[in-house]
Amino acid sequence: MSGMRIHPLRLDGQRSEEKREEIRRVFHQTFSLNETLFEHLRDPAAWTGKAISLRHPLIFYFGHAATFYTNKFLVAGLIDQHIDADLESIFAVGVDEMSWDDLDETHYDWPSVERVRAYRNQVREMVDSVISRLPLDLPITWDSPWWAVLMGIEHENIHIETSSVLMRQLPLARVRPVAAFTPAPLDRRAKEFPQNHLRAVAAGRVRLGKAEDAPRYGWDNEYGYHEQDLQGFAASEFLVSNGEFLAFVEDGGYRESHWWSNEGDEWRRFSRAEYPTFWVHDAGGWRLRLIAEERPMPWVWPVEVNYHEAAAFCRWKSAQTGQSLRLPSEDEWRRLRDLSGLADNDSWGEMAPAQIGLAHGASPCPVDRHRHGDFYDVVGNVWQWTETPIYPFDGFRVHPYYDDFTVPTFDQRHNLMKGGSFISLGNETQIEARYAFRRHFFQHAGFRYVHSDNLRPEVPIYETDTAVAQYCHFHFGPEYFGVANYAQAIADLALRAWGNRPLRRALDIGCSVGRSSFALATRAEEVVGIDFSTRFVQVAARLQEKHRFPYAITEEGELQSHHWADLRVLGLAETAPRCQFVQGDANNLKPVHRDFDLVVAANLIDRLSNPEKFLRGIGERIRPGGMLVISSPYTWLEEFTPKERWIGGMRRNGETLDTLQGLLSILAEQFDLHPDYPQDLPFVIRETARKYQHSIAQVSVWSKRA
Repeated sequence: MSGMRIHPLRLDGQRSEEKREEIRRVFHQTFSLNETLFEHLRDPAAWTGKAISLRHPLIFYFGHAATFYTNKFLVAGLIDQHIDADLESIFAVGVDEMSWDDLDETHYDWPSVERVRAYRNQVREMVDSVISRLPLDLPITWDSPWWAVLMGIEHENIHIETSSVLMRQLPLARVRPVAAFTPAPLDRRAKEFPQNHLRAVAAGRVRLGKAEDAPRYGWDNEYGYHEQDLQGFAASEFLVSNGEFLAFVEDGGYRESHWWSNEGDEWRRFSRAEYPTFWVHDAGGWRLRLIAEERPMPWVWPVEVNYHEAAAFCRWKSAQTGQSLRLPSEDEWRRLRDLSGLADNDSWGEMAPAQIGLAHGASPCPVDRHRHGDFYDVVGNVWQWTETPIYPFDGFRVHPYYDDFTVPTFDQRHNLMKGGSFISLGNETQIEARYAFRRHFFQHAGFRYVHSDNLRPEVPIYETDTAVAQYCHFHFGPEYFGVANYAQAIADLALRAWGNRPLRRALDIGCSVGRSSFALATRAEEVVGIDFSTRFVQVAARLQEKHRFPYAITEEGELQSHHWADLRVLGLAETAPRCQFVQGDANNLKPVHRDFDLVVAANLIDRLSNPEKFLRGIGERIRPGGMLVISSPYTWLEEFTPKERWIGGMRRNGETLDTLQGLLSILAEQFDLHPDYPQDLPFVIRETARKYQHSIAQVSVWSKRA
């Protein structure tokens, strides 16, 4: 055996300087490994052509992993300026598509590979410099600025894996072998595969969740507490092999809709799949596509499929055997893991006990090679799909450096995968790791099946994140104390100011969960809603799709009440398709966001790090004769805006400068203040049943000169 390619980090230690150098080493190893992975790309088309229609080209992911460091270091206060603001906007977000049929046809003017490579070099130097100068106290905790450094390393690990999947989906002519990613050798048993059998798993209690003082890095969804008593059940001894799965293919499993769920059958018909995506079939027989080569089908290796294919196989297998089979739950997988006899990843040393961490090659291996207790491949080889949609443990809280890592996946559309794969590194290989993907998503993922009477966990469906739920209620809840709904009121005010002129394009910048955007769409032909928080954008997009969204708000203490945001009740559903919601930074908008007739910026300017930059740049995005509507209570706080960047609410040269004066001085070059403004607009934000914020915003309307 050999060890994982990069040894996992721990948060504790005896000597800070030794830990600093360990982090530096792992950072450079991970950063370089990702760059080595991209040596697989043979020609420009491999960089800028889409491997599949649902994902960005690989040039995006090459840049994205680097921009993550810059953007998160800015959030954490480790640096104070962008390295390349254009690239850090282009490469900011774009991993998980909204739906399997959500084809993003946006055309991007992708930068050259050379420019992105040079940018990565700059980021490498910047991160190394931060590692050198940042004070380090051990152990590293959730609240430490070092968390952003570790977060960047683990984020790159994720993209090493997901980018390698996309490379498997490129045409073979566009990739070439790379020695560092040589697949595992085929042995003489490649054409054989073991007969799978159900083996008993003893009843027992599982406890999931990391404590806050755990010695290993974790993503936010791993923290908290979950406990479950399980009845005894049976699980397949091996992962399902290519050979075992072939019987499903040959029996017409991909042609028979009754083996598939409704969602799975929609994907099957949309994709026109006839067999697993990495299988290749022609007159010569079956082959398996790896990252940069095709091999005669190793029937003894695990099949790699998405959740829908795995679940369909279980239904078919149930009919063949007369037993009720399904995918394991997260709890049932954890029971297998607890009984496996395996320690956690940082105890493996130079003897990785599984096909994991590139320890034994960059591909799967035979399903009967790595025994873990009574079962094989409880860990490693390929990820294992579960029946469990990801959900928050009790005590879950969002990490402020990455507030949209997990919460957008609490939608019952993202199922957990467990155990890691041959290429998984770092946090991905831990016992407590929790990664979830949409059910149509392809990863180096397979499955085993179980026969079980255990009830699957009841997954919460109400949005309970405090900020998101509070803003859902602010936008879509009832009026309080006779004060009109603010999001609707600001949209109504903007439309009155616009008058009866045709309204083609509107921008709602700082759209939050979307009420103003939907209201503007009752008149505008097209509305773009942009918010910095992906969590807010996700809610708006779900409302647009489903017209309803559930959320829970605090009454007092632990007591909550449950509510629905409902566009149909508000009369906003019919025109909702006119909206488009995207994540973005108001101070670093993409070039495509321009040519607007009307821009609404509500409760935004006093939450920007550089409001003057936004105000001076927004005019370029508004048509001559267009209109800018600004509403704000002017609550300037240094936690959002450095005091030297306030545009009002202070004394300058001994004279009082209020925000309206600041707006006039900045906007006067391009805009005229509408004679009927400013006006006051009150609003109320409910915190609990007995606590409310009552504020008064000032609204100003500005017309752009022709």
